[in-house]
Amino acid sequence: MMKRLVLLAGIFCLLATSVWAIEANELFNTMRTKVLSVKDYTADVKMKIDVTYMRIPQLKGTLYFKSPDKMRLERHGGLSIFPKKNINLTLSNLIPTGQVAVLDLGPTTRNGKKLRVLKVIPEDEQGNIVLTKIWIDETNLLAVRTETTTRNDGTVIMDLEFGNYIPFGLPDKVTIFMDVKDYKLPKGVAMDYNDDHINDTKPKDGKGTKGTIQIQYLKYTINTGLKDDIFKGKKGEE
Repeated sequence: MMKRLVLLAGIFCLLATSVWAIEANELFNTMRTKVLSVKDYTADVKMKIDVTYMRIPQLKGTLYFKSPDKMRLERHGGLSIFPKKNINLTLSNLIPTGQVAVLDLGPTTRNGKKLRVLKVIPEDEQGNIVLTKIWIDETNLLAVRTETTTRNDGTVIMDLEFGNYIPFGLPDKVTIFMDVKDYKLPKGVAMDYNDDHINDTKPKDGKGTKGTIQIQYLKYTINTGLKDDIFKGKKGEE
């Protein structure tokens, strides 16, 4: 009798785990489909770059994005900036594409909101993403936090706040936390500031240097079919 109960309990656990895994895969795929449904956008933004050893005034401008990785920041009163491909400023570049394994880490609460945490591991071992942890608002199918481990750029953490563009999965505010020891500002930013903005706190060995990029999206225009020409720089732009 005892052996039968143990066997039945084991079967029940296996079935429950299987159903839970299917739900986790479905949740991730549905959320990813929502994110990737945005093929391009134009947004009025305010951007603040905060690096320990450098004081950079807030940037204002228009941000252009085209899937999967084209981006241009057209600054008000300055040159355009083309972020380097390894500086991931969008959620779509921080979640794995293709075939993935999804592990359910269970429910949690963050800032008073109930969330579900998934660990997503891409099956493609050649890509830059090793794994991603995603904190998901199940009700609205929104990724409100990601922690992505990459092969080339260390770990990038992104916090997202939503409001006006929830149906598109587009945030009103994004804060990106990253290791900036190898990060170089595009010339369109760096050329505007002199040595007075650099202090002595930059580690000589390049270790332990953290930074944040904060972007406020004031207004979006979505899926208008942006042309590739928009992302081609003019002389002097980078």
